[in-house]
Amino acid sequence: MNNKLLAIAQFIDKQDKVLDMACDHAYLAIYLKKNHLCTNVYASDISESALNNARNNIKKAQVVIKTYLSDGFENITDADINTVIISGVGTKTIESILTTIPPNITKFIISSNNHLPQLRTLMQEKGFYNIEEKTICEHDKYYSIIKFTKTNKKDSPFILKYGKTTNLDYYNYLITKNKSLLKTIPITKIKTRFKLKKELKDIKKILKERK
Repeated sequence: MNNKLLAIAQFIDKQDKVLDMACDHAYLAIYLKKNHLCTNVYASDISESALNNARNNIKKAQVVIKTYLSDGFENITDADINTVIISGVGTKTIESILTTIPPNITKFIISSNNHLPQLRTLMQEKGFYNIEEKTICEHDKYYSIIKFTKTNKKDSPFILKYGKTTNLDYYNYLITKNKSLLKTIPITKIKTRFKLKKELKDIKKILKERK
């Protein structure tokens, strides 16, 4: 269990019936089961080799976790599942997974590798609201973990773009990154420079508000 998986586990509630989608090694599902952090937990993956690895780890851990070889929700038959974890894949993959969402799913916990504004917008369009967002740093890389719940609530375009994390180090990192990027862009690229400067101004505003 690394820091990212532990942070995801903190978003799980006792009454949740969890599907760890794209489970890979199933360490998270095993951790949830062994520590009785939810009512039940399932694990799925599109890769048969990854799922076999997960099954071996589940057996070694001496816990009972039902597994599915499935592309997204395609082969998931347990209608009692209400919470889905998706971690370690990109937003484009998540979009393809969420083409259809079973009506019994009321919560998603997602950590995408990229394109977070698009992810937040996608989930809002699907009727899920960003109720909480955490950003952690592991091995000098930042990961955002977002808890979405089924509701008609909406976020502003500003929040969809920049999120809700209170990790000030993350925003300082973004400022440093954008400043470095700005130095590499020629003065002739007026629109690109203007966009970056606007983003820097926005991030500084968030940093000030959340201190």
